[in-house]
Amino acid sequence: MPAKLPDLVAYCDQRTRRAAFKDAPGAVNGLQVANDGRVTKIGAAVDAGVVPFQRAVAAGVDFLIVHHGMYWDMPRPLTGAVYDRVATLFRGNCALYSNHLPLDGHPELGNNALLARQLGLKPSRPFLVRDGEAIGCIAKSTLKRSAIRARLEKHYPRVIAIEYGSATPRAVAFCSGSGYSALPELGPAGVDTLVTGELREDCFNRAQEEKLNLYLCGHYATEVHGVRALAEELAKKFQLPWEFIATENPF
Repeated sequence: MPAKLPDLVAYCDQRTRRAAFKDAPGAVNGLQVANDGRVTKIGAAVDAGVVPFQRAVAAGVDFLIVHHGMYWDMPRPLTGAVYDRVATLFRGNCALYSNHLPLDGHPELGNNALLARQLGLKPSRPFLVRDGEAIGCIAKSTLKRSAIRARLEKHYPRVIAIEYGSATPRAVAFCSGSGYSALPELGPAGVDTLVTGELREDCFNRAQEEKLNLYLCGHYATEVHGVRALAEELAKKFQLPWEFIATENPF
């Protein structure tokens, strides 16, 4: 039986505590595009884009959860690629639900909590607190940095390891996606090891100077976890099928 769109939206909003997070204005977390009000299949994707939308519609998805929504640089005229995105959703009767920072920081479904658990670590304290809400997390660790690197390499096709910190870090910080804003907070948190998605070129010198271990696993690759977890939980709750809509994003 189809589920009702407002019921799925309400569950996602409540479960991720969407309203508690002050996000970038363009994030527009929540329902971004509606459909006819019925949902028969749930999809999850990292990014909003015409190709993920086309693949979702082809797979029969009519409720797509994304981490990066459509409106970061809006308003824009509904022409060209912007029109193609919206038209694909309308023609396919596919609703779009976006969830950014709330799905980074969630203690169970969040990208960072799930990153920590991939390494066999348990988040123990908040990291990157913004307007009272933690976006990242820190986990205690007894792993050697060689073991951290090896475990990451089992999960991610490309891991850049910059190792100038402790050989056996006492704790590991996690910041999915872009970790540049996390670097200044490592020292005050008493942590010298960060797992993230991507960093800028100048971070190499900073790692040498500040004696840091930095592990870069890809922006896209570190942010597949939250949307997958939310979609899977939602599918169980409403007894619907779900599917992850992958793309070939190498960043």
